[in-house]
Amino acid sequence: MPAEQAVSPRPASPPTVRNRSQALGHSDRPFRAADVFVILIAASLPWSTTATSILVGFWLLAVTPTIAWRAYARQLARPAFALPLALLLLALIGTLWSEGAWADRLHAIKPVAKLMLIPPLLYHFSRSERGFHVCIAFLASCALLAVFSWIVLLDPAWKITATASSGVPVKNYIDQSQEFTLCASALALPLWRGRRAATRVVCLALILLFITNMVFVASARTALLCIAVLLALFALRHLSRRAALVLLAGTVAASLLAWTTSSYLRQRIDDIAVEYRHGHEDISRASTAQRLTYWRKSLHAFIEAPLIGHGTGSIKRQFERAATSESGLDAEVVSNPHNQTLNVAVQWGLLGVVLLYAMWIVHLRMFAGEGFAAWIGLVVVVQNIASSLLNSHLFDFHEGWMYVLGVGVAGGMVLKAQAGEATGSPRLPAWLVRRSPAARCR
Repeated sequence: MPAEQAVSPRPASPPTVRNRSQALGHSDRPFRAADVFVILIAASLPWSTTATSILVGFWLLAVTPTIAWRAYARQLARPAFALPLALLLLALIGTLWSEGAWADRLHAIKPVAKLMLIPPLLYHFSRSERGFHVCIAFLASCALLAVFSWIVLLDPAWKITATASSGVPVKNYIDQSQEFTLCASALALPLWRGRRAATRVVCLALILLFITNMVFVASARTALLCIAVLLALFALRHLSRRAALVLLAGTVAASLLAWTTSSYLRQRIDDIAVEYRHGHEDISRASTAQRLTYWRKSLHAFIEAPLIGHGTGSIKRQFERAATSESGLDAEVVSNPHNQTLNVAVQWGLLGVVLLYAMWIVHLRMFAGEGFAAWIGLVVVVQNIASSLLNSHLFDFHEGWMYVLGVGVAGGMVLKAQAGEATGSPRLPAWLVRRSPAARCR
């Protein structure tokens, strides 16, 4: 037999992502650019809505060439990917039976539209190695904002925009408090389990920076509720019974210290009763009474159309109907009932509420495992659920993007880790894996 016939030909290896990319004239630059844009989005979110929106557009342009569409389509069958899109689809279809003006219908789609970024973020960061870079960028940006907040408190001339609150350089105290709550809660795990003393010292310093700012400078009462919920979550997830009791005692002691030393904090809590008693006479101090009135009217509107609601963008129209022949607080017309469940229920009824809670539950289950990425994602989801009791935070710009980024980035990291455990190695395209010096010598 001739030598050339004795050697069987080697089967051709399947084309890799890199080969396909090179065949199309592409490189890995779009993938790296997509990573950079998400890092910039996270860094810009505490400071600017405009910059965040622009960077999201650039990210979509950068990430699109990197998507393997068949693999992405298979991922869309997973509930964590599909349910955000289902909620957006319901919002789009809900315009067909809405009782609101078309301008209100189209405007109401915008807060839901950001959810469509969750699936591509999950997909991208299940392949990327830079998920923690995004987390660090957001943390560093919030830390800088906290330091600048103290400066603005001492000298309001340093304010970047004309905010209504002292010690708030940009946006408002609600957004600022939610950022600081998220960062402080996420840092609790490396503070508790960090192996290096330097890591624990840095985490403790940052937590104190965020918490003292909320106690003495500016805080939202919703954020204070979230802190209590997240402390309980941390105790349940990561502490023994004895350690949980120590945490409880320390929390009570710290709360008493904050109460006795911060007149600002005492005023914020005392105002709850004042706002409830005098809300109907003075709308400027009616935060608590306003919420109760909005909830009552929204619940009445939901009862009128419990199955599929009044349609996308119909909340304002329902409040206009309820304001007929009313005066004072009862005559106020708004398009946000300050409760996420009621916001969804008025527009899309029980169908919308089921989709909303199904999405929250699925995302909670995605972060049920161990690890820092799972803890970050769990904090993001639980914080959004807790704050949505008193606000429509999933649909608000700032808190909604915190949810989208948190779930998308941390969720992608969790999916990547799970894939690595299942295969014994990271599920990354070969052209994205950096080889070690030892590997290069083989």
